[in-house]
Amino acid sequence: MYKVNDIVVYGTEGICTITDIAEMKFGGERSEYYILAPVTKAENTVYVPRNNEKVLSRMRKVISEDEARQLLDSLPVTPMEWISNDRERQAAYKNVLLCGKPDEVFRMISSLYSKQIDQMAVGKKLHASDERFLRDAERMLFNEIGYALGISSSEVLSIVLKKIRS
Repeated sequence: MYKVNDIVVYGTEGICTITDIAEMKFGGERSEYYILAPVTKAENTVYVPRNNEKVLSRMRKVISEDEARQLLDSLPVTPMEWISNDRERQAAYKNVLLCGKPDEVFRMISSLYSKQIDQMAVGKKLHASDERFLRDAERMLFNEIGYALGISSSEVLSIVLKKIRS
């Protein structure tokens, strides 16, 4: 499906380059693995077993420039429905980040932005876990959009905030 030098998004690792496909032995079992180098964490190496559909479902091609522009043009998006139970919300957000579908990540970010605004209005902040999910989602999605458009993730953030506020 993928080949060496393909640029992919893998779960919460973000944008990665497939540096090799090799047979390796982990846990006493031999299997073929995609060997990934995260673009933003070059010192890390990620091994993705080619025979594990659940793990492979977290890997996809990076969006195209056209897809990135369409995502930005679709802003603002309808936020995800707020889940009041902290554990359920964390599980839902973790799943959104692992699957990494850009439109769902945008909806999650929108939901967290809305909650952040509500909390600030009453002199409060987001829960620490919600803040972490927001930062992870922004990092993942804005890095990918920036990569597709050839701009920095901070420039993507500026575009997103401008569109949300208008």
